[in-house]
Amino acid sequence: MRFRPHAAAALGLFLVVLPVIGQQATTTPFASAIATLSEPGGYFDTDNLISNESSYLQVLPELKRRNVRGGAYIGVGPDQNFTYIADTRPTVAYIIDIRRDNVLLHLLFKAMFHESRTRVDYLAMLFGRRPPRDADPWRASDADRLARYVQDAPKADAAALHARLERVIRGFGVPLSADDYKTIAGFHQRFIDAGLAIRFQSTGRPPQFGYPTYGDMLVDRDASGRQGHFLASEDGFQWVRDLEARDLVIPVVGDLSGPSALVNVGKAIAARHERLTTFYASNVEFYLFREDTFGRFITNLTQVPHADNAVIVRSFFGRASVTPARQGDNSVSQAASIDDLLRGVSAGRIHSYFDLAGR
Repeated sequence: MRFRPHAAAALGLFLVVLPVIGQQATTTPFASAIATLSEPGGYFDTDNLISNESSYLQVLPELKRRNVRGGAYIGVGPDQNFTYIADTRPTVAYIIDIRRDNVLLHLLFKAMFHESRTRVDYLAMLFGRRPPRDADPWRASDADRLARYVQDAPKADAAALHARLERVIRGFGVPLSADDYKTIAGFHQRFIDAGLAIRFQSTGRPPQFGYPTYGDMLVDRDASGRQGHFLASEDGFQWVRDLEARDLVIPVVGDLSGPSALVNVGKAIAARHERLTTFYASNVEFYLFREDTFGRFITNLTQVPHADNAVIVRSFFGRASVTPARQGDNSVSQAASIDDLLRGVSAGRIHSYFDLAGR
């Protein structure tokens, strides 16, 4: 993900996710879960509408080898989480991110799942294209064919689409301001305007070399040669769609080393009699070390019940990794045992983010 999640804390710039002044109180269990689990969030200068990790599929064969399946999922950031969710099939997923905007983005995604029967419908809606009249023949299509459809399909009426999705989001019961809805529509318009060429963006700076486009990630393959994006198979898409329909993909505002969000999620997992199996942390730990808050993250993590084979999925950029990047990748993604992480910290063997590489 390669962002600066703790810059806001240093600047004292905080946003409270809920409630919004002048708006109704939370009206649904989904909205209440967001409010209860969240803590104050912060600002930093990346949009994170999509991932900048071209290596995100590298870990899928390893997750299969370790039999990481079911249980509870925790992740950070935008929709690369859906690929890990589709692959590991958790019963509940929590997306924790320090940016309040990430909650708004996930409300947009949730509305699209609500309005889409199939993945070609979802992809067409995401990029503001007209869906095919009959989506059923597309259920067996590979990701390359879906990408070609988005490239060639005529654009839909963006204003009508924004209004349709706003009506759906209002039904989720999350108190949002008029500016929030403008932000959500603005996010969606970015996808519509850029199409499959959309990339991770930092404020005031062009995308760095090697940042993948959405199209790149959609058709990419893991080490076994399988297209692993959650939209590459109808089965994977429908798993995520079903979780979304049952309000079991819950976006949370929080710092992984913060006072309550991760601990609250751990309590929610315990209340469901589940255990964490997959924790997608991207490269957030790098910044936790930089801000000297990694120890607080570990303390929080110990309060999350986890399975014996639970893993933490990380991304490494540049010299942070001891494993060579796959040709063409700008990063390396690795899956490591959470138990090994906790034992390594307890034994005093982990002093920097570089100590985590290859563990």
